[in-house]
Parts: sequence; structure tokens; C-alpha cells
Amino acid sequence: MIERVVALGLPLLWSNSVLPALDLPLRGRTVANVAFAAGYTKVFCGNPNWLSRSGFRWGSGSAAIVLAGYAVALAVPSLRRLPLEVAVRAPETSTLEWIAVHIPVGTVLAEEAIFRGTLDPLLAESIGGPASAIGAVDFGLWHIHPAKAANDSIPLTILATTLAGLIFTELRRRSDSATAPALLHLAINAGGALAPAAARWVDGLRR
Repeated sequence: MIERVVALGLPLLWSNSVLPALDLPLRGRTVANVAFAAGYTKVFCGNPNWLSRSGFRWGSGSAAIVLAGYAVALAVPSLRRLPLEVAVRAPETSTLEWIAVHIPVGTVLAEEAIFRGTLDPLLAESIGGPASAIGAVDFGLWHIHPAKAANDSIPLTILATTLAGLIFTELRRRSDSATAPALLHLAINAGGALAPAAARWVDGLRR
């Protein structure tokens, strides 16, 4: 019981208190997140199973659906206006570095190792059915400080990321690998980061 409580609480303490208090630049936050994820996975005996064929299969299929959705949004003028209104969220670095390093490593790799690679299996082993909901809520609460720093609605952010967590957890369960949710997670975040620039480019071509 104590192990589960600690496993649930440590990510929230790290994301919402410890990491913000360190006041690191973006590159430092990426390194720190990966180091925390590695330590967390080691302490709680996580097994992300990154090289799973099933994980790649489920993840590629899920990511393809998301990327197709972004393509449709860019092709439809009324939908293309939405990413054009999105503010740039990575002023500390180039878009290329943001998408090539910080999203896949500092966000996706770290979060999937913590939540789907370690916490979800630990909860599933000990409490069964409710594990997916509990892990998803913990994932949602992990985003409190990031939402605050970005001036986003905290309740809406928690709701959206909790729902995403439920989907990610189900992908991990079906594939027995954190690779599947990681690929979907990467498609969502990287696609969202690229969408504003892509929308501007498409608009320029059509003028």
C-alpha cells in the first residue's frame, strides 16, 4: 500500500513542485525529466518494453490516425484557422529542436516511462480494474504546473490529459508495451507543435 501511494505521489511532487523550483532552462528540464524517469523506473521496477513489435504496431496505427486528422484540419480552411491562432509555446529554442529533442525525449519518453511503463503495471498488479482510471488521473494532475506556466485552464488541462491518459493506458494494456502510447503521444504533441507553422505555409500556398 505504501509503495503505491509513494509511486502515485512522487511524479506529482516532481512535476508540480521540485522541477519548477529548480528553475531550469528548457534543455535542463529535459535532462532533469529523463533523469527522474530513469530513477523512478529503476526504483519501482518498471518495464516499458520499448522494443515490442506489438507496441510498434499499435502505436503506428494510432499515430497514423492522429496525423491524418491533422492533415484534414490543414486542408479545410475553416479548421486551418484554429492552429493559426495558437501561440508559439517554445520560445526558448527552435521549432526543430523542440520537435526533435524536447517533445520526444523530455516529454514523451519521460512521461511514458513513468506512467505507462512503471505506474500502470504497478497499479494493475496490485488493484486490478481501477488501475487505469487512477493512473490516468495521476497523469492529468502531473500537468497542473505546466498548465499554470502556459496560462492554460488548469481544470480543462487536467480533464484533457486524464482522458488522454485513459487512451494511453489502454494502448499499453493491449500491446503490453509503453511504445504504443509513446508513439500516439508523440504524434499528438509533435503534430500540435508543427500545426501552426504548417497552417501558415498552406495559407501562403493558396494565396
